[in-house]
Amino acid sequence: MATSRALAYLESKKNLAGSACGVAGLVLTLTGVAGTYWPVVVAGLYASGALIAPPDLPEPPRPPEPAEELGFVRADFARLREYVAEVDLPAEPAEVLAGLLELYAAMLEPGWVAGVLATDPEAVHALTRAIRTDVPECVDTYNRTRWWTRLTPGGESPERHLERQLTLLREEAERRTADLRETEARRQQTHTTYLEGRRES
Repeated sequence: MATSRALAYLESKKNLAGSACGVAGLVLTLTGVAGTYWPVVVAGLYASGALIAPPDLPEPPRPPEPAEELGFVRADFARLREYVAEVDLPAEPAEVLAGLLELYAAMLEPGWVAGVLATDPEAVHALTRAIRTDVPECVDTYNRTRWWTRLTPGGESPERHLERQLTLLREEAERRTADLRETEARRQQTHTTYLEGRRES
């Protein structure tokens, strides 16, 4: 640890600035300006350079790029699938959830589809939030509410809430995929217009 700190200081701006000033002190010594007090002059100039140099600041944490983030989301999605596979869901919500997970899987498929998704940070954020927070919260609150409902029957069924929540998430995912499809359609149209213009020129 001490060795690494020493090496870091040797490469620091303070040491470099102090060394430059120290070299200037040696030059003064060789030209006879410093006289017999040259060690004090060299040390003083080194200390002055080290003091006036700006400190080395650590690099701020860099948020992952959308394409890099998708790798983490895929890992979270795999864990989500394992989690929901162990949950006993009624037929209707289970069907909606299965369709939703298929849609997520298609969007995260490595290749050009994920490449298109990575160009839209907002879509990546929405997908990340759904996989890491929304779907687990839907399933977890359903399980908890269902347990209490068995003790005190009555009121709106947890199954209806779960189905509605999953349906809303699926509609959101379908809107995202429609937006991405529209982006690709515009890209295709732009290329067609470019080729037409090149033909006419």
